[in-house]
Amino acid sequence: MPADVLFTPMAYSRYEASQTLPEKFSRLLKKSGLAAKIRGKKVAIKMHVGDGVTYSTIPPVFVCKLVDFIQKSGGSCFITDHYVSRRHPERRGYTDSNLNCPVLDCCGYFGKYYYTKNVDFKTFKHVDIAGLIHDADFLIDFSHVKGHGSCGYGGACKNIAMGCVTDRTRHQIHGLEGGLVWDQDKCIHCHQCLPACNHRANSFSAEGKAGEYQVDYHNCTLCQHCVKVCPTNAITLDSHDYADFQMGMAISTKTVLDTFEPGNVYYINVLTSITAVCDCWGLTTPSLVPDIGIMASNDIVAVERASLDAIKMEDLIPVGIPQGFELTGKGHLFEQLHGKNPYIQLEALEKVGLGNQEYQLITIS
Repeated sequence: MPADVLFTPMAYSRYEASQTLPEKFSRLLKKSGLAAKIRGKKVAIKMHVGDGVTYSTIPPVFVCKLVDFIQKSGGSCFITDHYVSRRHPERRGYTDSNLNCPVLDCCGYFGKYYYTKNVDFKTFKHVDIAGLIHDADFLIDFSHVKGHGSCGYGGACKNIAMGCVTDRTRHQIHGLEGGLVWDQDKCIHCHQCLPACNHRANSFSAEGKAGEYQVDYHNCTLCQHCVKVCPTNAITLDSHDYADFQMGMAISTKTVLDTFEPGNVYYINVLTSITAVCDCWGLTTPSLVPDIGIMASNDIVAVERASLDAIKMEDLIPVGIPQGFELTGKGHLFEQLHGKNPYIQLEALEKVGLGNQEYQLITIS
């Protein structure tokens, strides 16, 4: 049976505040049935707070609308992400005073507050669930939709699978793709790979061309930022089992979601500033397509499918892809950009029993 996906579009008919996306979002929340579910509960709002000079994350006005709705419905809430203390969310307007609720690191200030669940999928053995996520009564998966170099697509699944766990879990999931290989002959020692690493896990053994590329796998999460920025393809993965990686993402997502009682999770995908890469890069590139709107559902697979279907190749804004980059001409826009079929992620989510790709879109204008 198709799942309901609520959709409030960007399109407007009059120059009135009621026609803007924030006001439409408020109407979507009222239609969602959330009010009765969150009354008297502690609600974790999991979202990406961005990094560096990123400005494409969910604008604070939408976060305020959600927080206000939760509080007026009788719930209490907090915003959470990992690495909050070092990502400076205040630079993007995410502060306790602006949002009228706490902005907290999901694993605690030192990153050591988590609950471990054992899994068994190839080399993937542990899902360390962030303590504040685990302890919440209700989870709102509030996701900014964009492309992603590893996943092909970043939305509701990525926000949980990678965003509600520790570095160890992220490393094990990325490890399903393989390790990093450096080709000395191709390397021009431009060192673009060094600032691209958010974990300071890479270095060169010496200055100049004598230096060899080194990776500290204790800190490396195999996010592949270094791979993406290398202009000569000197850094690659030694293997690339994309299907295994996506199954790892699905297992991580399911393990996190299993800590909540049925019906105590809701998914909201924000389709604005849809860029080529994840917000964790610490930068924002031009949008790939025009802003689309907001989608929401009780079914994570359905809301992801509806979001992907709304991002169409024919709507491509050319400035959204790097200059000189040529799309492959095959598959979804994100697949043409990153060489990875994003729908494989949805198939993995279906396999672990988290929903189905059939949906009916209910437009709220």
